[in-house]
Amino acid sequence: MPKGVDFTKQKTAIIIGAGPAGLTAAYELLKTTDIIPIIFEESDHIGGISRTAEHNGNRMDIGGHRFFSKIDEINNIWQTLMPIQGEPSYDDIKTGTQKNLSLYGPDPEKEDKVLLLRNRVSRIYYLRKFFDYPISLKPETFINMGLARTLMAGFGYIYSCVAKKEETSLENFYINRFGKPLYEMFFEDYTEKLWGINPKNISADWGAQRVKGLSLTKAVLNVITKPFKKGQNVETSLIEQFYYPKKGPGQLWETMAGHIEASGGKIVKNSCVKKVTVKDGKISHICVETNDGTAQFKADYYISTMPIKDLVAGMGETPPENVKEISENLPYRDFITVGLLVNKLQLENKTNHKTLSDIVPDCWIYIQEKDVKLGRLQIFNNWSPYMVKDPDNTVWIGLEYFCNEGDELWNMSDDDFISFAVDELEKTGIINKEDVLDSTRIKVKKAYPAYFGSYERFDEVREFLDTIPNLYCIGRNGMHRYNNMDHSMLSAIEAVRCIKNNISDKSSIWSVNTEKEYHEEK
Repeated sequence: MPKGVDFTKQKTAIIIGAGPAGLTAAYELLKTTDIIPIIFEESDHIGGISRTAEHNGNRMDIGGHRFFSKIDEINNIWQTLMPIQGEPSYDDIKTGTQKNLSLYGPDPEKEDKVLLLRNRVSRIYYLRKFFDYPISLKPETFINMGLARTLMAGFGYIYSCVAKKEETSLENFYINRFGKPLYEMFFEDYTEKLWGINPKNISADWGAQRVKGLSLTKAVLNVITKPFKKGQNVETSLIEQFYYPKKGPGQLWETMAGHIEASGGKIVKNSCVKKVTVKDGKISHICVETNDGTAQFKADYYISTMPIKDLVAGMGETPPENVKEISENLPYRDFITVGLLVNKLQLENKTNHKTLSDIVPDCWIYIQEKDVKLGRLQIFNNWSPYMVKDPDNTVWIGLEYFCNEGDELWNMSDDDFISFAVDELEKTGIINKEDVLDSTRIKVKKAYPAYFGSYERFDEVREFLDTIPNLYCIGRNGMHRYNNMDHSMLSAIEAVRCIKNNISDKSSIWSVNTEKEYHEEK
C-alpha cells in the first residue's frame, strides 16, 4: 500500500508503468497540477526498456537510446534533469576528439549526472563489409557492393522513381524510396529478423512512423546540402550527434524518479496490475498484485502504459467482443540481448572517427548477413566509456535478437543461448571466441508492438478505450505504437494537459508521432 497518500482527501492519478511515458506523466502532474501520482511498476526496475542494466560493473542499454528530439518541451526536461557536458569527457581527453565547447556545463569526470555529446555512427554489416546507414554514394559503397550489384541498385532506384507502387505494405514503402535491389540488400532480411514475417505482410504504417521522410533522394540531398544548412532540422535518421547520459539512459529515468518521489509522488515497484474494473462507464478501481499480496486501489484518473492486450484483458467482460478479439490478437515482438565482454574486436577501424583502443566507432551495427539470426550489435564503449568498467582494455558489446515469447530462442537456457550467440558473432568475423571474458543474457517481453495481424483493426480498440473518460493510454505499449522516448514522453504531456484542462477529447494524445517528417529505424 502506498504510504503518505490520503486517497479520500487528495485527487490522485494511478499510473501503470515506470517507463519514460509513465514517469513523465507523474513528473508533469506534480509540476503543473495538485494531483498526486502513484506509479505501479511491474518490475524491480525504473525506465522500462529504456533502463540501464548492470553486470559485473559493465552497463547495458537495452535497445539503444539516443537522446535527440525536435520537441523543445522534451529537450528542456532532459536538460533540467541532467545538464549538458561543458568540458571534455573521458574519451575526448584520451583521443583528442573535438567537440562543441560552446556548451558550458559540468565536467563529467567530476559530476555524475551529465549528458554527454556523442557522435552518431551506425552502419550496416553486409557481405562481411561495412555500408553507411543511411546508404551513401561514397566510392567505398560501390566497391563493397561490386559492379553488378551497383548497376542493379542504380537501375532499380531509377525504376522506382517512375513506377511507384501502391503503399499497401512495408515492402512497397521501402521499394518506393530505395528501389527493389537496395530494398532486398539492406532492408528485407533485417526487417524480417525484427518482426518475424516478411515486410510484404507488414503495414506500411510502420515505415511511415520509423523512417518517415527518409529515402535515397533525401540521403543524397543531405550530403550535397549539408554545408549550407547548419543548425537546420534534418531527418532523424540523418542526425550526426545526440546526447547520452553518462551511465546510460536508465540514469536519467532514475533521476526523474527521484524528483517525483521528492515532490510527493509515489513509485511502487514489483506491483503488477491484474484487473481493471469499469463501472458505469468509468474505471472504479484496479487490482494490484504486490509483494505484500493483492490489493485494490482507487483514483480519480488512470494513466496506462501497460500493453493494450493486457489492459483490455484486465477489464474482463466489459469490452465488446470485437475489442476483446482484436486486442487479444495484437502482435508483439519480444527481445533478447546478450552482453559480451571481449578483449578486442576483429574489425578494423578504417573511418576518420577516433575511438578508445581504436575500435570501430559505431554505436550500433545492423547485421544484414543472412546466415545468422543476430539482428544488431551495440558497442557500449562508443555510447559512453563510463558504461564500461575498463574501457581502455576491454570492449563491452550487446548482441540483439528478436523473437516471440515461447519460441525456440526464448526458451533456450542462458548458457545455451550465450554459446549460440558467441558462435554466430564469431561466424561473422567480428570476434574470436577465445577473446570472450564475461557474458550475460537479458530477455524483454513485448518490446516492440507490431503492425500486422489484428492491428489493422486497432481503431476499434482505440474508439472503445476513448469512451472511458478517466482512462488515458500513453507510451509505446500503452498506444500500441512504436514510439521513441521523446514521443512517448510527449503523449504523457498531452494526457496531463487533457486532465488539467478537463478536455474529454483525447485525439491530441493519439496524434502524437503522426507527422510525416520524423523518426528513424531501430
